[in-house]
Amino acid sequence: MNDQSQYEATVRDNPDETRFDVFVDDTHAGFSVYKDIGETQRIFYHTVVFEEFGGRGLAGTLTRTALSTSVQAGHRIVAVCPYVKKWLATHHDFDDATDPVGREHVRALR
Repeated sequence: MNDQSQYEATVRDNPDETRFDVFVDDTHAGFSVYKDIGETQRIFYHTVVFEEFGGRGLAGTLTRTALSTSVQAGHRIVAVCPYVKKWLATHHDFDDATDPVGREHVRALR
């Protein structure tokens, strides 16, 4: 079920928690966690949509907004999160703003 006409999905950056949160109406429905490396790179390493909100396309909405907001703020994307990595493989509008995962990114997440 992917009928977005029955609810309002909103994505907000939550820099205090270093994540983007997705809400359905006013209810927290999931998040995508990031870590900034230096001034330019943002590693996305974990994305969750809570089970009761599954099947609505929220992970894609969350990912698109999180990446778009990050790129507009001057960040380059490093996808460690399996979902973000898979999403980027089929959505090529961020190809020019994506960096490959390197050892330094994995070390930064330890």
